[in-house]
Amino acid sequence: MKTAIASAFVAAALITGPASARAAVPQAPAVASADHNLDERIEKRLDGSTLKKYDIKVSVTNGVATLTGTVPTEADRRKATQLATITGITRVENQLLVDLAASTKGTSGVKSTVKEGAEKTKEGAEKVADKTKEGLSKTGEVITDSWITTRIHSKFIDESLLKDSNINVDTKDHIVTLKGTVMSAAGRARAVEQAKEVEGVHRVIDQLVIGPKK
Repeated sequence: MKTAIASAFVAAALITGPASARAAVPQAPAVASADHNLDERIEKRLDGSTLKKYDIKVSVTNGVATLTGTVPTEADRRKATQLATITGITRVENQLLVDLAASTKGTSGVKSTVKEGAEKTKEGAEKVADKTKEGLSKTGEVITDSWITTRIHSKFIDESLLKDSNINVDTKDHIVTLKGTVMSAAGRARAVEQAKEVEGVHRVIDQLVIGPKK
């Protein structure tokens, strides 16, 4: 009789064991569903903030939210962490990169470089006032050493303080060297001043001497 009872107990244990294991299997889809819901909630919060224009990707696994992509400032990076910190999230892995030229979401959902282009446009506009450093004059002409030399010579023409002067202009790598003679200290100063005013001139080396024309 004892043998029969023991056998029945073992059989019951074998039946109970697999049933418990089978009951645990459906939990995996439930966790995945919860992560998906958290993912959607975070994305909704991001889309409702000033960060919606940046390409931020959200991934939630076992309650851990991972953020990837780029934002323009450290403040935006911190804000993303705050928005991702919601009930159900155990930790936020913020892997966002801070880049002033952070890509924005295009109208079709594809990354665009609108912000980067805007930055370059702004930079270009700021340089319009001083195109000499960029190789173009205000009139759109290419600034070369010979162009600079010609412009300086033309400025010396009809300059009363430089009458009877003999000035040689040599330009190399946008650095101008003035050699020769001028009739007065005022003429020397004027020649240097006129040369500095020409677009593209980085520096003027004054080797002029005061004396009669040779």
